Amino acid sequence: MRSEDQDLLRETRFAHPETVATLASARPRRAASECSNKLLIIAADHTARGVLSVGNDAMVMRNRFDLLDRLTTALSIPGVDGVLGSPDIIDDLLILGALDHKLVFGSMNRGGLPGASFEMDDRFTGYSAAAINNAGLDGGKMLVRINLEDPGTPDTLSAAANAVRELSESKLIAMIEPFMNQHVDGRNRNVLTTDAVIRSMAIASALGPTSAFTWLKVPVVEHMDQIAEATSLPIVLLGGERSDHPDEMYRRWERALALPGVRGLVVGRNLLYPENDDVESAVKTALSLL
Repeated sequence: MRSEDQDLLRETRFAHPETVATLASARPRRAASECSNKLLIIAADHTARGVLSVGNDAMVMRNRFDLLDRLTTALSIPGVDGVLGSPDIIDDLLILGALDHKLVFGSMNRGGLPGASFEMDDRFTGYSAAAINNAGLDGGKMLVRINLEDPGTPDTLSAAANAVRELSESKLIAMIEPFMNQHVDGRNRNVLTTDAVIRSMAIASALGPTSAFTWLKVPVVEHMDQIAEATSLPIVLLGGERSDHPDEMYRRWERALALPGVRGLVVGRNLLYPENDDVESAVKTALSLL
């Protein structure tokens, strides 16, 4: 990132913090329905849970300015529709002027920190529905991990249901990322079988008093035709951890994107930190699948 942009971020945050709200209210917007192709949304909310790793590098996302440089590069490529981020990321991108005419989704529950004793108590520590509405964002994303053995799961389900209700009252999209989850070898792991994904989708679809504004963000697993048949709600595909076999990953995405009801990709590390470190090439490859 250019030193001028770094200076702009630091000075704005120190001397003119009110600028963030002003920029948010003035941001030119567009609706998801105005996008001609399937969507490509860049995900950037990992750091809010203390996740700084990509592949074998545990701290590769430590440099905020490098991350923002990768994000602005991705968002500047024609065909990229928007971003999903935590409040700190979205505020930085607003200051940098990178969000005009983009779809912007705010990440809501980031409190279930990996490895913590309270990991499954996924508190809403990021955006609220009211804050998303006030900032002129297009919707909110929530992670819903369902562990039948963990007492934190009911609180997560209840909080997510309330968030779906509040978002729908403002006609904002509720993007739910559901997983069935298990304790395995002392760790919480998402279950990535076809049946488990379908089960999580069924539970997530019924959260809140209406599903009119609910989208489902799901992993690419085996038998994606069954996944597409499991819901009438819009489906977007998550990228997951960076793949060591990008060509096979792209082929799996392409096959899944061809299914009815699948509306696009929401991808972070696989595009921002690709194996060859060429962000522009990775993003353009993903766009070609749409």
